[in-house]
Amino acid sequence: MDTTLRDGEQTTGVSFNESEKLAMARLLLEEVKVDRIEVASARVSEGEFAAVQRITEWANKHNCLDKIEVLGFVDGDISLKWIQDAGAKVINLLTKGSLKHVTGQLRKSPEEHMADVSKVVDIADQMGITVNVYLEDWSNGMLTSPDYVYFVIDALKKMNVKRIMLPDTLGVLNPDQTFDFCSDIIKKFPDTHFDFHAHNDYDMAVANVFSALKTGIKGIHTTVNGLGERAGNAPLASVIGILNDHLKLENSIDESNITRVSKVVEQFSGLRIAENQPITGYNVFTQCSGVHADGDSKDNLYFNNLMPERFGRNRRYALGKTSGKANIKKNLEELGIELGPEDMKKVTQKVIELGDKKEVVTIEDLPFIIADVLKSTSVKDAIKIRNYNLSLAHDLRPLASVSIEVNGKRYDETAIGDGQYDAFMKALWRIYTKLDKVHPVLVDYWVAIPPGGKTDALVETVITWDYKGVEMKSRGLAADQTQAAIEATIKVLNVIEEGTLTRQADWKDKFEK
Repeated sequence: MDTTLRDGEQTTGVSFNESEKLAMARLLLEEVKVDRIEVASARVSEGEFAAVQRITEWANKHNCLDKIEVLGFVDGDISLKWIQDAGAKVINLLTKGSLKHVTGQLRKSPEEHMADVSKVVDIADQMGITVNVYLEDWSNGMLTSPDYVYFVIDALKKMNVKRIMLPDTLGVLNPDQTFDFCSDIIKKFPDTHFDFHAHNDYDMAVANVFSALKTGIKGIHTTVNGLGERAGNAPLASVIGILNDHLKLENSIDESNITRVSKVVEQFSGLRIAENQPITGYNVFTQCSGVHADGDSKDNLYFNNLMPERFGRNRRYALGKTSGKANIKKNLEELGIELGPEDMKKVTQKVIELGDKKEVVTIEDLPFIIADVLKSTSVKDAIKIRNYNLSLAHDLRPLASVSIEVNGKRYDETAIGDGQYDAFMKALWRIYTKLDKVHPVLVDYWVAIPPGGKTDALVETVITWDYKGVEMKSRGLAADQTQAAIEATIKVLNVIEEGTLTRQADWKDKFEK
């Protein structure tokens, strides 16, 4: 069960609108194929209500309404009516899983609390709403008041409850404790369906999921990119990795769409995926060491079962101070460029020098480095900027006038945009349309300034592009952010004009076939 739209939205600073929630719900159920999704908490807001309505309307038309779940509370029929009015049919009822929570927060006895729960379950039965139950703070309940936990589960077993969900609400468990506690629960209540819900406060959420699954737990809760309260939840991608590779447990997930949903949630949440995030991070299928690239060339010596193609990714070889000739060679092969031993040595040394200066080197930089080091004309400035004018005025949209030279011929265009760079790009693409040229699509835009943030410091802009299915990065460095972005843009356009990226796209097509 994926709870990105409920627990994931409890991440500080994250709020999804109804259109975003619907898009993610459809992606999770139709393309990633998770079994269930938790989409909201009852009684939160008018916007939350509208979002649940849109999701349930869609789910009803696609015969998957039973897969839509909403967190509700022990409040008589209030949460249930909210859920029913929103069109949902499943409540995940939040009850107390530790004696401390019952006595300290509710000021009630265990018996009183279970009587209240029973009333809600009875009302749900009458309304045709399925009930799952969260035992909030279950992990601390097992640590400090296990008899209370057993009492609660015994009581719930006598009610019409489909699943009992065991959350490590404060992320306090380690894998050994998770295994022992889940084993204990399953041994005492073998005929009950239990879910495990991990939090990552000690960075052990995925390890705890692994331990829980080894005990026979029937359900696992995840979020995309590990979003969630405080340190977050168990990331969907990592859980799929251990399900398929370590435990080999049957599941419905289409792992080829994991990267796609991860990128969508990154965009909607505004929280960037860490570059070293397992499976979905930009660099996790990138070999940095030249020794690794050499081993891969000889017998795939540094591959593991997490092959990038499983997740819609490609293997890359980083360029920097730890790069050897093998890394350079791998990147040149993708670009269709061959160098002799002496030239390769010079280019490798230049890449290492740039890495020592903490400069980012991308595959798209290589032709320019070759031209510089070998004093060759291997990269021609087929596309040149003659001049441009960017204007920004209060209460007016930014305007760009652009004049470029393509293979010696001048072209001029003007456009407005949502920002100065956006206006520049729209003018540039108008010229490309006139020339019937295919242009790359901007995928990501990243800006960095040196520590201290002085306004006269150089700004680095790194842009990720997609050109005919090939993902590439280009970099610009200037005192102004927009100028740096323009430099990065012109650089990648010249590489494309040379045909190196076309060869890379052809290579990718052959590889995938």
